[in-house]
Amino acid sequence: MLLKTQRYQIRFPRRPLVMGIVNINDDSFSGDGNLDVDRAIAHAGALIKAGADIIDVGGESARTNRSPIPVADEICRLTPFVKRFAECHERIEPVDKEQVFPPMLSLNSWRAPIVRALVPLGIDIVNDIGGLASDENAAAAAEFGAALVIMHSVGQPKVPHLHVQYPDIMRTLADFFARKMAEAGKAGVSHEAIIIDPGIDFAKQRADNLRIFRELDQLTRFERPILLPVSRKTVIGEVLNLPDPKDRDPGTIACVVAGMQAGASIFRVHNVNAASLTVRTIWSVLAPRSGER
Repeated sequence: MLLKTQRYQIRFPRRPLVMGIVNINDDSFSGDGNLDVDRAIAHAGALIKAGADIIDVGGESARTNRSPIPVADEICRLTPFVKRFAECHERIEPVDKEQVFPPMLSLNSWRAPIVRALVPLGIDIVNDIGGLASDENAAAAAEFGAALVIMHSVGQPKVPHLHVQYPDIMRTLADFFARKMAEAGKAGVSHEAIIIDPGIDFAKQRADNLRIFRELDQLTRFERPILLPVSRKTVIGEVLNLPDPKDRDPGTIACVVAGMQAGASIFRVHNVNAASLTVRTIWSVLAPRSGER
């Protein structure tokens, strides 16, 4: 299985990739956002030094109790970081030969004008959390050679969808990805440039999320990398009775281990150091190479 962007060709099976989170906002649900680009650059550098293969940068919180910010504001927040991204990995050595280096840059946005404005500046992955509501983001990714994350969700982001019920969440995901991958293909995105994301916590109830974890291996039929954004999710807080997202890192690591066993290829996390050490350890157990013990 091959993942292609304009700059990279990454072949799986290989050690799963760790996607570090950089929030250039002041209302991140996990409390790790800020509006200072210098601090954001420094934070991204620390994540890369800890083992991040991808930096996922966003300018707007996905929290549903906040209104969307103006498009111009989001572009203004993100543009300086994207233009200065090379500074993040200057004078940093990769943790080992398997870390993707220089790291890839992922844009976490769902609004087409933002994607269209920023992808030409050097974005490797368009992380569309809007469920690919139209083909505009796919077309932008295709035009500039970026990979595309297709995430399952229902309805517009920034709006709570707690009422949504699924007769069979895994069948729903299978039908959704088959349809959206075909739409992305018609917009010009190659099969090798698609990543799929089951959308944990997005328009799903606790039972849906837990079933996705249990049966994630069903999605390997699409032969595309599975992105599992598990970091500090609400479902972890529900299971462990931890209302503060910052207390959920142990649960996050448990989900990383379960996801690796089920075939996930990319993990989006806040605590890159813990996730990278976990992935590197579990990979050495699950897929030992010649000469290793």
